[in-house]
Amino acid sequence: MKHPVRRWLIGIAAVLLLGTGALVWVASTRLPSDEEVAVRISEAFEKRFGIGLKIGGAHWALWPSPVLVLSQVATDQARPITLRRITLQLKLRKLLQRVVAIDEAEIESLVLPRESVRAFRGKGPKPKEAGHLFSLPAPWALAPIPLEKLRWRDIVWIDRRGIELAYDGDVVFDTGWRPRQARLERAGASPPARLRLDREADRDRWRTRIDVGGGTWNGVSLFELLPDDTMRVSAELEPRQIDIEGLVHAFGRRTAVAGKFSGQTTLVAQAGELGALIRSLHTRTTFSVKPATLTRLDLAKAVTTAGISRGGTTPLDELTGTLDTQGGEDGIVMRYTGLKARSGLLTASGNLKLFNRKLDGEVAVDLVDGVVGVPLKVGGSMSDPEVSLTGGALAGAAVGTAVLPGVGTALGARIGQQVEKLFGEEEPAKKKTVPPQPQRSPGVSR
Repeated sequence: MKHPVRRWLIGIAAVLLLGTGALVWVASTRLPSDEEVAVRISEAFEKRFGIGLKIGGAHWALWPSPVLVLSQVATDQARPITLRRITLQLKLRKLLQRVVAIDEAEIESLVLPRESVRAFRGKGPKPKEAGHLFSLPAPWALAPIPLEKLRWRDIVWIDRRGIELAYDGDVVFDTGWRPRQARLERAGASPPARLRLDREADRDRWRTRIDVGGGTWNGVSLFELLPDDTMRVSAELEPRQIDIEGLVHAFGRRTAVAGKFSGQTTLVAQAGELGALIRSLHTRTTFSVKPATLTRLDLAKAVTTAGISRGGTTPLDELTGTLDTQGGEDGIVMRYTGLKARSGLLTASGNLKLFNRKLDGEVAVDLVDGVVGVPLKVGGSMSDPEVSLTGGALAGAAVGTAVLPGVGTALGARIGQQVEKLFGEEEPAKKKTVPPQPQRSPGVSR
């Protein structure tokens, strides 16, 4: 290469570098200091949500790439929402054009107490506002994809009972804040509890894969923006061989049923903003558990004693039914309907409601050796369930025992229950009379 040409190339490169440096220097002289950045973000947050925000540290830099780091962030609440660090990587070219385009955001150690999050209800972005939590002063604007990738580690949700659940995950966005790909998983869960979404082309339809309890819960999810500006999310999923104990343990809960279930699930949620959308979630799952075990109840014992029964186990060949869940202001209501259980010892059918860990339901039990249709009341809690006869059924059982032990007890209880339904429950203040222990008919199992 001739020396004049080389000198020209070196000169052009030097001019480009100097020009870029000059642009960065000019842009940097117009940017606020780290302290001013922290103050402006705090003020904008309080203006938007009506809740103060404390920022322990803020750092802003343009070189070698634009970055904004906030650390030790906390809301001004009795039990604050806290954030150890958030890092935003911005695009320099867009920034110089006064366009906000975040290449990647990373959240580390965000703690969300339920009662503190409730203070933000109704203040989240509406569908048409989803592009801007904070208004940008002219001439600044948002890019068509304001945030391309979001990653989070150790986001902790603390529920009303103080149970802490940590989540990791990431999401890659398309325009309109549609996830192109997303992953959410329970940190440290074994076996893994993980949700993955993959968008199908440019449609508002996602392939949905869930791994939990050693099984799968796969299907398709849909998103719709309705004419009244509300959002609607729906899904059709197929649970396959999911271990119930593994499922609930992954989310810090306990269960009174053991076994693996399969079935069909439909899901729908509809609301005008994200928080309300989550709270409105309704699911319906038809399920079959083969085999199953009631780990804290002995139904056969409850039938043969005609009294309150706690503890024990009931092995079942199969348990089927439908579970409906409905979110609300105070938690999730779970309703089990059409429950049917069978084993070599007994068959049973009934319905059950579970809310705030309290059980309320009825079940009718048939023993294979002739005791038919004994009506039992299910109560107590998930950690200490109990079955018993209602007041009317107890009175009927007492009559049945006097007339005919065993089968007479069951028939009397059944008649007593029907009379009770016709004339109403007895007064709560009245004490229920427990009948004498019935004699066992020949062949009646315990």
